[in-house]
Amino acid sequence: MSESIPLKPLGKEDIRKLESALLAMVLFSQETLEALKNPHERLTWVDSLYTAAAAFAREKAGMPTSQIADEVGVTEATIRKHLRGETKAGQLVLKAYERLSKEGFKVDLPPEIAATSTQELSRLREKVEKVRKLLNEALSELSS
Repeated sequence: MSESIPLKPLGKEDIRKLESALLAMVLFSQETLEALKNPHERLTWVDSLYTAAAAFAREKAGMPTSQIADEVGVTEATIRKHLRGETKAGQLVLKAYERLSKEGFKVDLPPEIAATSTQELSRLREKVEKVRKLLNEALSELSS
């Protein structure tokens, strides 16, 4: 997401951008990844995160709770709980919004995911170096 994320959305596209950024930031948080390890939580957890992110983005756009509930497809009570931070999903989305407003859009990959990416990158660098050496050897032979 190289485009700017509006903290106060003005239309549907801005709401989508904010909602998507919040959801991405929350999905890769350590707290979320820990919760997803629990099979009993897994089924409803991602849905709750989406609902909280959708509610929060729409609330920042100035929508009333009743309209948010209609658009998201849940009760007004559920929307209010998420917006007040009475749910874990609501708390995580609020933290993500605060980070977004201070640091901009930034997803911190958990160590286990980041380590895998770093290892893969190292392997690719080694392969590129081998190919570079072979290419230099072949060029040397051709010029002799």
